Amino acid sequence: MTTRTTREKDACDLLDADHRKVKAMFKEYEDLTYSKAKSVVARKQELASQICQELTIHATIEEEIFYPAVRAKIKDQALLNEAEVEHAGAMDLIAQIEAGDPSEPMFDAKVTVLGEYIDHHVREERTEMFPRARAAVGLDLVALREQLEARKEELMATA
Repeated sequence: MTTRTTREKDACDLLDADHRKVKAMFKEYEDLTYSKAKSVVARKQELASQICQELTIHATIEEEIFYPAVRAKIKDQALLNEAEVEHAGAMDLIAQIEAGDPSEPMFDAKVTVLGEYIDHHVREERTEMFPRARAAVGLDLVALREQLEARKEELMATA
């Protein structure tokens, strides 16, 4: 007889749920890229705004709470440095998208490239950072999840 233990949701689970949510929005946006209908242009603007807001909040909670906690407990500082540089590149594209118009020729390309940046970033977090965070001694990822949730709620209330 095997016993199955269920672990409590942790900070990595919360961040990964954000990843999946934004991935679905990027997919919906991609499905709309070839249409020029006015209703589609409006939906693209709405989706692009939602993507930018979600990613901005996500990056903020990672940079303010998750990365410092992980940085203090793992040796691979290069992994965290790279993640922060990836955030900076994504935030630059987010600013361009937020200032842009979906009818502009480069708008779709910017959203597409942002999605590619995020895919790369998510892959590294899932395969490298999250496993190291979960293996780190003295890092309470359940308590960290609670901090991330509280900060995320604050940021969403002011967005």
